[in-house]
Amino acid sequence: MSNNFYNVHFERKTGNGLSSVKRYGYENAKKVNAFHRSFPEYSVTPLRELKNLAAYLGVKSIYVKDESYRFGLNAFKVLGGSYAIGSYIAEKLGMDISELPYEKMTSAEIKAKLGETTFVTATDGNHGRGVAWTANRLGQKSVVFMPKGTAPERLENIKKLGSDASITDLVYDDDVRLAKECSEKYGWVVVQDTSWDGYEDVPAHIMEGYITIGYEIINQLDGVKPTHIFLQAGVGSMAGAICGFFADYYGDESRPVITVVEPNAADCIFRTAQANDGKLHFTQGDMNSMMAGLCCGEPCKLAWDVLKDHADNFVAMPEYPAATGMRTLGRPLGDDAKIISGESGASTTGLVVELMKDSSLERIRKEIGLDENSVVLCISTEGDTDKENYKKILSE
Repeated sequence: MSNNFYNVHFERKTGNGLSSVKRYGYENAKKVNAFHRSFPEYSVTPLRELKNLAAYLGVKSIYVKDESYRFGLNAFKVLGGSYAIGSYIAEKLGMDISELPYEKMTSAEIKAKLGETTFVTATDGNHGRGVAWTANRLGQKSVVFMPKGTAPERLENIKKLGSDASITDLVYDDDVRLAKECSEKYGWVVVQDTSWDGYEDVPAHIMEGYITIGYEIINQLDGVKPTHIFLQAGVGSMAGAICGFFADYYGDESRPVITVVEPNAADCIFRTAQANDGKLHFTQGDMNSMMAGLCCGEPCKLAWDVLKDHADNFVAMPEYPAATGMRTLGRPLGDDAKIISGESGASTTGLVVELMKDSSLERIRKEIGLDENSVVLCISTEGDTDKENYKKILSE
């Protein structure tokens, strides 16, 4: 596995002809957040300012949004799955999702109109858990396919929610195809965060679901403006949604510098950016990275349409920065808050640490523009979803 860092820098684009980000913007985020807020389990996840870490790294400040608290599921993904399922139910009933808060959606009246539905998805863990959780809460069924090499803990967490979940002998992207085939064969509803011809509504609703994170962050920052935002990418849906949110909120000319981060072993967004030829580029074969939530080989076109026009940098990196990030957040400096962050969740913070402390990465750091005036924002997208590996990494 490559131990090198690779980066692509895009010149800032402004003016007409850029892909619209209104769907992922602040106004729509109010509606999305209202839906999420209607769930009894909803609470705003913490945004931690790590002052001692910022001083150590030599930046002005660093903020980390801790999604391990999201709905008690240890990851952010439920935001997308729940909003997509809610939107599907609303559309099926000829209603707007604003008319279907959790209490009404789970009522006997709505259940009688809707009947029984099976939602199917492929997942590395967190997305499937969110889909299974939502289906369980709404009295529906779910089927979840997981790629070979999935940690047993992630499978058991989904099964506990009543889902028919299994680990296959396939890689993630082939599990996506399996979910699609089963939906056609059995009449199930695919809830997948990647898009293909004829399948764009659900992935778009999943991306919309993620902008609750941006909405919360803006309110928590209380006027502080980040100069740099680091976003991890699998198929790119979360990165695309959050990139779109901040591009809408600040405008393209004054938005923060946005950097998209992937593991070398699953760098489909990076490859697509590197080629910059108007086509999507895939990562083939087994994607052996401990950043399991980012091990996706085929980009989401909807996400790439946003990223190509509104993101600035794309970085593919080796494994060790993720471990650096896990230890940095899990063993905080001074009185900084402790953040339990998993392999994918800590990847962006780990990259920032390496960029600021490793002199061999000076070129990339300068292209991204990190310095003593930088206000950095990272999102820890998951907690310790593989507790065994988390303990191992922190003990090293």
